[in-house]
Amino acid sequence: MKTFAVIGLGRFGSAIAKRLYKLGNEVLVIDEDEAAVREIADDVTYAVAGNAQNIEVLRNLGVANYDAAVVAVGSDLSASIFVTMNLKELGVKNVVCKAANERYKAALEKVGADRVIIPELTMGTKLAESLSSGNVLDYISLSDDFSIAEVGVPAIWIGKSIVQLLVRNNYGIVLLAVRRGADMNISPGANFVFEEGDVVLALGENDKLDKLKNL
Repeated sequence: MKTFAVIGLGRFGSAIAKRLYKLGNEVLVIDEDEAAVREIADDVTYAVAGNAQNIEVLRNLGVANYDAAVVAVGSDLSASIFVTMNLKELGVKNVVCKAANERYKAALEKVGADRVIIPELTMGTKLAESLSSGNVLDYISLSDDFSIAEVGVPAIWIGKSIVQLLVRNNYGIVLLAVRRGADMNISPGANFVFEEGDVVLALGENDKLDKLKNL
């Protein structure tokens, strides 16, 4: 289990915090909006209303001991900069920031952010590369609850057909495609038989996809 601090509870920060917690990590969230903090309280380990631009707030919460921090206040550059500087001053080794654009990204990198992402740009670039190459993405988040994931075929599926497995009924996913070597079988038929080394592209709720990966 890893420990994460997520600062900022907009859509981006909330989605990351909930997902990290569902994956079994310890997650602390911090935001000045008390209503947002109350709303997410049951979906994370700790939820605190506070101003992360005040270094003493972060110090008192023990953020320095966390494995990583996510600064998810990308629309407010000055706030992102102050929070990032506070985190680095406290010794947080891995600070990941959300940025609204390339100018914001450059500024955050200058004040010590270890990684800066522009979510819309990152997803758009990955999708373009995927479409161009014919490959599929490892993971595409569609919402807080649903995703498309690329998963190696479970061992218990090998040698069995889709109809035998009743994939949708028994596993709660929609099978979009199967990659076998360099070939991609889009929407395989009911009699398709899985072989060792196959990779499936599946659509479903995140918890169902996680179970599929762990079969």
